[in-house]
Amino acid sequence: MHLVSIRENPEYAQPAVKYFQDKWANPNTMDVYDDSILNAPESASPLPQWYLLMNDQGIQGCAGLITNDFISRMDYYPWLCALYVEENQRGHFYSRLLVERAEVDALHGGFSHLYLCSNHVGFYERMGFSRIGHGFHPWGDQSPIFAKELGKPSHQI
Repeated sequence: MHLVSIRENPEYAQPAVKYFQDKWANPNTMDVYDDSILNAPESASPLPQWYLLMNDQGIQGCAGLITNDFISRMDYYPWLCALYVEENQRGHFYSRLLVERAEVDALHGGFSHLYLCSNHVGFYERMGFSRIGHGFHPWGDQSPIFAKELGKPSHQI
């Protein structure tokens, strides 16, 4: 299994758009993924970043590092978003590869923390994230918000 950064490998941008849209988009957000992923390689900013998890059979997972994950707490960033690993690949800590790459890129981008919003309580704590509150989504839902201070090892199995 290996990780592909779209910024470093723009030839993967189009397959990444299709994969992210398939896993995360709805009819109202298709263009958000298309526009963000296709323009990421040319951005002078450290954000956004998009990642694919791949093996010989193709794309097996994805994640992003963005300025806001459709959540009310715009004072927090960057956000880990759209983390997904195919069901038949779960249980092998592949999600950790995606999270760790986002952490490295966030740290290199000058950020001290990484944030995410998720209802998967317990999963992200094992990777060193702590719940810090909740935020509201434009569609009326709310989610717990997690944060991790970067540069500190804090992995648990």
